[in-house]
Amino acid sequence: MEYWEEINKKLKPWIDTELNKTVLDLFAGCGGLSLGFEANGFKTIGYEMDEPATNTYNKNLMGECINEKLTIDSKYPKADIVIGGPPCQPFSVGGKQLGLKDSRDGFPIFLSAVRQLDPEVLLFENVRGMLYKNKWYLKEVIQELEGLGYHLNYSLLNAVNYEVPQNRERVIVIGSKNKISLPKKVNRKVTVGQALGDLCFQFDDNSKFFTESMDRYVANYEKASSCINPRDLYLDRPARTLTCRNLAGATGDMHRVRLKDGRRRRITVREAARLQSFPDWFKFSGTETHQFNQIGNAVAPNFAFHLASNIKNHFTGNLSHQFNVTENDQYLLFEDATIYQPR
Repeated sequence: MEYWEEINKKLKPWIDTELNKTVLDLFAGCGGLSLGFEANGFKTIGYEMDEPATNTYNKNLMGECINEKLTIDSKYPKADIVIGGPPCQPFSVGGKQLGLKDSRDGFPIFLSAVRQLDPEVLLFENVRGMLYKNKWYLKEVIQELEGLGYHLNYSLLNAVNYEVPQNRERVIVIGSKNKISLPKKVNRKVTVGQALGDLCFQFDDNSKFFTESMDRYVANYEKASSCINPRDLYLDRPARTLTCRNLAGATGDMHRVRLKDGRRRRITVREAARLQSFPDWFKFSGTETHQFNQIGNAVAPNFAFHLASNIKNHFTGNLSHQFNVTENDQYLLFEDATIYQPR
């Protein structure tokens, strides 16, 4: 079975009535994280302020996503698990570093939801900088959660180790009132060629080929950034990290395919979706730019599947797929810094 065929079957929403657990997904985006949970039989409820992303979630998932800008005073329905990727203004915008006192930040909202719902399990993901330059802020968040009675595990995980054809590092923090672990790595690397298949070599009059001026721009960019190899997609290895910038923007770092005749073509929405491990049945709403942004911002669904499977194992008592990060490991990290048819 080809990789994309596997994903199309594996990442299907369904409800496990024996498990009977509901997940609240804050800052849900287009639903990449929720899809991983629904593919494990969890019910989901999402909250997202971006309307096209909300529409994508509601078009594809069983759970409802509510189009709302959250605040620390927002009220939520009952949920057993709270997940999300809170935006981090305090350290993405230079200067004040107010931490949990910064009203622009998503973590006070996440913590408010945890206090309100007292979930059995919580999980959040964020950029790798939380373990390095901004480790002070992660410590602040963890101290708050520990004060609420949660035992936490956290580490920098790469989605490429969880059957995603892309190097994508994210800090994952998981907590429970009982001890809980992070998922083991999967001994399988998926390449760009395995993910895209024949899509790589398909093009038509609507395809976006590099012009001569774009080729010069990219060459200058790669020279200035001391790039040894051109930043094309290589079929025999996983892709570089997909971001909004290198998907939606015509930048020197944009993702592109070099064709057999030497021309280079910017990747399509569907190709980007496959590299993020979205199944082909998953349809995105909004303009092309909206769609690229949703993909670039998403948690890779197959990575989310492994995170959700790990939590499901925690509930069912099957701990064979988990590993523990010890307190010493955490210190070192800080120092080193029913089948559903889509609507």
